Amino acid sequence: MTTEIRPPESPDRSRPNGKGVHSPGRAAIPARHLRTDRWWLPQLVTGLGLLAFVVYSTWRAFWGLHTAYAAPYLSPFYSPCLAANCPKVAGGADWALFGSWWRLSPALIVLIFPLGFRMTCYYYRKAYYRAFWSSPPACAVAEPHASYSGETRFPLILQNLHRYFFYFAVVVAGILTYDTVLSFRNAAGQWGHAGLGTLVFLANIVLIWAYTLSCHSCRHIVGGRLKHFSKHPVRYRMWSFVGKLNARHMQLAWASLISVGVADFYVYLLASGAFHDPRFF
Repeated sequence: MTTEIRPPESPDRSRPNGKGVHSPGRAAIPARHLRTDRWWLPQLVTGLGLLAFVVYSTWRAFWGLHTAYAAPYLSPFYSPCLAANCPKVAGGADWALFGSWWRLSPALIVLIFPLGFRMTCYYYRKAYYRAFWSSPPACAVAEPHASYSGETRFPLILQNLHRYFFYFAVVVAGILTYDTVLSFRNAAGQWGHAGLGTLVFLANIVLIWAYTLSCHSCRHIVGGRLKHFSKHPVRYRMWSFVGKLNARHMQLAWASLISVGVADFYVYLLASGAFHDPRFF
């Protein structure tokens, strides 16, 4: 029994010339995709979630200075507050590196670092590439763009700054940890007190550190380029720990994004007089 081997079929020259998935030589599939599930729903939810946070954080960054501090809590959007027009934090460090010439919101000075870290994050790239740029819209769904240059041209080539934003993110997380320690005080600056805001700040800083350490760049730093894990047992344990966190990078990204917004909103409610911080001891 012989098997007939047919030469590969030539492209259908009758098809109109197109670009992308409709270019000559690609499979002639008339349907845009063959998926029957609601593949667009995760992208829609992701887009709405990110858009809601952008709107909220923009509002708080530009018009939230008068409600950025409610003793002993400083909003994470304004920490470290680096301008002379920052609220004076009782018992906190004086970070006024920018003088009175800085007329804009002091939050704009520091937010660029955590924002840059998140915007260049590998998960967030996937999230907003799909949600806002449809590149690609979803698995097995052709993107509408005629061409794709990857992250080799401006502005997407700036995504390579992620590893450097990671170092700044660690510094910011350290400062937020200091703010969390300061939350164990009352309004008079006395230690040994804790309120509902203390728990909010504790939950936020735990999630901030978990998200930061689960970063792919962190995983590469602690264990990348090692040829023999057996010769570096400490780094191997660190790499294994970060690897477990990295497996939950998406969940930690969203949880920390929500927690930092909740912490800021809690400070806003206290500073605006909506209620007083419940104290436990």
